[in-house]
Formats: sequence, structure tokens, C-alpha cells
Amino acid sequence: MKFKPMLAAAAALIAAPALADTTVIHAGSVITDASGQPSGPATITVTDGRIVSIEDGFQPTPEGAEMIHLPDHTVLPGLIDLHTHLSGDPSGEFWRAAVDSPEWYTLLAAKNARLTALAGFTTVRDLGSRSDQVTQALRRATADGVVSGPRVVTSARTISIVGGHGQQTNGFNRETSEALDSGFTCTGTVECAEKVRQASKYGADLIKITATGGVLSQQGRGLEAHFSDAEMKAIADTAKSLGLKVAAHAHGARGIESAARAGVQTIEHGTYIDEAAAKAMRENGTVLIPTLMAFQGIKENLGKGFYTPVVEEKIRAVSAYAESIVERARKWGVKTAFGTDAGVFPHGENAGELALMRKGGMSDREVLASATTGAAAVLGLDNEIGRLAPGYSADIIAVKGDPLADVAVLEKVEFVMVRGRVIE
Repeated sequence: MKFKPMLAAAAALIAAPALADTTVIHAGSVITDASGQPSGPATITVTDGRIVSIEDGFQPTPEGAEMIHLPDHTVLPGLIDLHTHLSGDPSGEFWRAAVDSPEWYTLLAAKNARLTALAGFTTVRDLGSRSDQVTQALRRATADGVVSGPRVVTSARTISIVGGHGQQTNGFNRETSEALDSGFTCTGTVECAEKVRQASKYGADLIKITATGGVLSQQGRGLEAHFSDAEMKAIADTAKSLGLKVAAHAHGARGIESAARAGVQTIEHGTYIDEAAAKAMRENGTVLIPTLMAFQGIKENLGKGFYTPVVEEKIRAVSAYAESIVERARKWGVKTAFGTDAGVFPHGENAGELALMRKGGMSDREVLASATTGAAAVLGLDNEIGRLAPGYSADIIAVKGDPLADVAVLEKVEFVMVRGRVIE
């Protein structure tokens, strides 16, 4: 009998709902949506990782809630980077793929996730992991709060042709190449469809393909289409049947055009986009992710022995076209969203892309939209992220200044919250 009070108390604790975790943010100004205007002082209430309310003025803080006072800051939605490689840092040492372990890449990914979040990016699309399951594990770890970082949407491995860009074994002898083979190369429509199903089986959120040659691979065979039209169509159709989108690395104009006609959702880089390629993108609703920071990053390492001669030659070739990618896309009516290719340049410097997009002719408002509402729409998460509103995930950043007047102020983010958790 003496144990009954203890059992009753334990049962009551189990039955009682957990106390809500509430944070109140006092903001000097709030931009709820890139299409709107900054407010005056306001209060944002966050409970259990979601925005509950946004009210004018500094409202009282409920008992038991945490209060964050940002009276000199503009508070706005967290930024979204649609092209990152969290498990890698800049390197010209392609041979490291043969010596570095999956555990090493996992640690790099955790380190880079935190740097990315601190830079104001609360969601990323990671397009190509250095090892199996690294970004899938990171996706879970950031969601559960095990490590600090953004929401991760990942393609995991990249699908490429045999010997194509994206196959990390290029440049090695046959024995090493076979030992490192990821199993995500294909030839023919049946094999390529199978690789999409395999990526889905292993937990990919989307499919990434290398539709054309690439700049940083150890090949000097041009930057035009790698897959046949039929292979790309098989990939896109199979992905669609599984509810997955396709992101296509593509430099050459005909490769861009072919990928767009096949039904991919985004073109990554788009270096040599021309009017015909743009027409195919418009007709198929394909969005351009220009990754201007990547071009700038690789160009800065020219002549330093950082890259092999074959890679240096390709860098010099694309550099002449990179600065006008956004300008050409705008001229021909192609939609553009924000993505950087971080990992080709140092993680945490992602916001440098904003000013480069503005240099291409976009307004500050258009640039901010590309990294918030526009990017959220690409992910199919526009009812979850990209703006501040009741019911949305509490992905919130704060800066001094008005990013709608000067988007460059976002290069110095002073407060970050991801899913209601403050990133320290």
C-alpha cells in the first residue's frame, strides 16, 4: 500500500502534457515576407518550434517564456541555399577521395552545418555528398537538435554517366576507381531509372544528376551534355513517379536545353545559357540556380597550384561567362532562385551570392525573395518556410539595417533561430 502514492504521482506525470517551450522575440522591425515592407517594433511568439503570433509593439512576456530583445534589429525569415555540399571543404586535392573516411566527412558536415546556420541560412538543399549516408545522418541530427545546423534537404549521392562529372573516381587508376565506385553511374534508360529508385530507397529527398561535364572533375572533355535525351527523360520520369524532383548540374547550352525538356526542376550553374536553352526552361517551368559564389571562389585560386592544369583550363574558360549568367537569364525570362555551391568556396560565406545576384540586375527585393519565398517554392516547402507567419517553422534571423534597401546587410547576421532553437 505504501507504494500507491508514488505510483499515482508517476502516472500523473506521464499523463500530464509537457510544458510548451515558448520564446518571445522583441524586434525593432520585422519583414514577414520579401514582398512586404518592414514594420515598426513588433513581438514574435514562438512555441514548440513554430510561430504562434506576430503582434505590433513590444508585448509582455508570458510567465515561463524566454524573451529575446532585439530592439535595434530587423528580423526576417531565415535564408535558403539551394545548392550546398556540406560534407566537403574547398580543395584541389581530388585524391583525398581515396584516403578520407566517411567518419571524416561526417565531422566536416557537422562543422559546416553550424557555420552555414550562423551565416543566416536556416534551410539548405545539399546536392552531392562525399560518402554514403553522411547528409542523411546530418538531416536527422539537425532536425533532432543533436547538432546545430539548418534544415537539410539532400540528394545524397549524385547520378552521373560512367566516367562523367560527379563520379569521384575520375583520375585514379582502375583498381582504386573500382574500389571507390559509388554505384550511382548508369548507361541506358533502364539502368538510369534503376539508379533513381536506388537513391529513393536510400533516403534521398530529391535526385541530383550531372547533365553535362563539370569544371572541377579531372577531365578535359568539354562541358556539354553527358546523358542522352532518353536517359535524362527516364531519370526525370522515374523521379516524378516517386514524388521526387530533379536538380541538374548543367553548364553547356544544349545540355541545359535537354535537361529542361526532360523535365528537371532546376538547372544548377547554367554557365552557357542561351536563348534556345532559356526557351526550354520557360516552357517547362525550370528554375535557374546560378551559383555565382562558386565561380568567384574557384577563380580566386587560379595560378596558385590549387587545381590541376586540366581544371585550371576549364576555370579560365567558364570565368568569362559566369558574370553574365543572371543577366542573360533575366533577359530571356528565366526564373532564378538562390544557391551558391558552398563547399567549392568556404562554408559560411554563402551570403556573398546576394550582392552578386544584384550585380546581375536583380533588385534587393528580388534577391531577398530568391533566397526566401522563391527558394521555398522550389523545395515545395512554401507553406512551411520562407516567410514569417503563424503556423510556419520558426526559422528566423536578425540583422542591423534594411535588407530591402541593401541586401548586403545580410552578410552579417547577428541572430539565428532554426526550428525554434537559437544557434549559439
